Amino acid sequence: MATKHKVLIMRCNDYNPDTIRGIVREGMEELSVRPAGKVLLKPNAVIAHPQLFPHACTRKEFLEGVIAAARDKGGGITELAVGDRSGLTIPTRWTFANAGYHEVLRKHNAKAYYFDEARHVPATLKGEHRLRDRIYVPEPVAKADFLINLPKFKAHPWCRLTLSLKNYIGLQDDRHRLVDHNQFLEHKIADLQEVIQPKFIAIDAIVAGQKMMLTPTPFAMGAIVMGVNPCAVDTVGCHMVHVDPSAVVHLRLAAGRGFGPIDLGEIQVGGDFPLDEVQAKTRGFEFCMERIDRYFENSGNLSCTVGTFPEKHSRDYCWGGCPGALQEAMHIIRANSPGADHRLKKIRYVVGKVDGPLELQEGEQVIFAGDCTSWRGEIDGRPVRIESSYLPSSQVDESRTQSNDLLLRTSKALWKCFRLTKRRHMHARGCPVTIADHIHYVSALGKISNPNFDRRVAVTLNVAYWRMRAARLVTRLFA
Repeated sequence: MATKHKVLIMRCNDYNPDTIRGIVREGMEELSVRPAGKVLLKPNAVIAHPQLFPHACTRKEFLEGVIAAARDKGGGITELAVGDRSGLTIPTRWTFANAGYHEVLRKHNAKAYYFDEARHVPATLKGEHRLRDRIYVPEPVAKADFLINLPKFKAHPWCRLTLSLKNYIGLQDDRHRLVDHNQFLEHKIADLQEVIQPKFIAIDAIVAGQKMMLTPTPFAMGAIVMGVNPCAVDTVGCHMVHVDPSAVVHLRLAAGRGFGPIDLGEIQVGGDFPLDEVQAKTRGFEFCMERIDRYFENSGNLSCTVGTFPEKHSRDYCWGGCPGALQEAMHIIRANSPGADHRLKKIRYVVGKVDGPLELQEGEQVIFAGDCTSWRGEIDGRPVRIESSYLPSSQVDESRTQSNDLLLRTSKALWKCFRLTKRRHMHARGCPVTIADHIHYVSALGKISNPNFDRRVAVTLNVAYWRMRAARLVTRLFA
């Protein structure tokens, strides 16, 4: 009989670094983990802010506890570093600062790698069912000897759950991150697993996140989940919150490519927090895998029309693209200004190939979102023709991607809004249209305040942006 993969669920009810250190050290001992060489810790640092985004990222206390445990159990460590790439084109150094990572790194003499400032190199993929033949990753990832994956246990509105497999999306910078971040998102996650396998995984499930990934509702789960195989760990994570692992597409794809098991019978679940006890605690854990035409049906002045989509494996919806980006954008808008969606000027959001009239209300603005969106009809008695410019994955060259620089994208989006102020409709192009762009478009057309210019973030974000640009220049000149 083949040896079962071991996954540990350990009790931990608070963010005490010393407590976390002891639990993780115990887990490393039981799993025979010994960090060595260039050790790279990859947290989930998608975004962080103490007031606006308090539950989105791997907590600093968790990071500190794991770093200390790695020092305790390691042998022959030549470099200890923490690296990630934030979302929304936000400079990663800004997120690290807001998450409190910098003080942890200084305390433990660890290095920071901001993947948006690092050189990216191609990694060749050879798996039979790969989406692409190569994929770009940061040089520190390519050169790492020992990867420690530190996800935040969260529900996800596009992928159902973000655990160890999904955490790999943070390996890429913005230029490459949006490639295949559409109907192929789950396939992209599976592709990324071939780049580097984690030698240790510890999931921050002390306070988990429900519903959204950027503005999650906190859930006191009181657990740390540890293992060495990402599919095994994620399979156990699914069962912890009553999810069929086969319903998580990227997990099913990764398991099908041989990266690990998806059957709980092939996994030995250990630790001091029994799975059935965790399941009893999480009966009320909430998800948000809901189509936007239903989700926003009675939520204010935003309504959605969803058509059909180009890829045959998901004609009825694009779970990895524009619709989910709209959901996240609206949650950020609500977090910044509660009740804002009810103060919006009326907006109709149209995505996909739509046939027939839209039957707009008086004064309702229209956003046609995404490269794949198409529609023909009349608005205010004038003919309108929205054409699809969608390119299938095989026609997208991952080595010739456009810049997704924060300032450039913001300038383009705001200029587009300004030019179309007096028109009743606009076509927002992109595959996908980013969360940040959605925020700009909805705020401008809906005549509400834009969270990007919130005084709580504007100054520090701009300082971090220019420091990031300077660091990129240095990398380009001397790498």
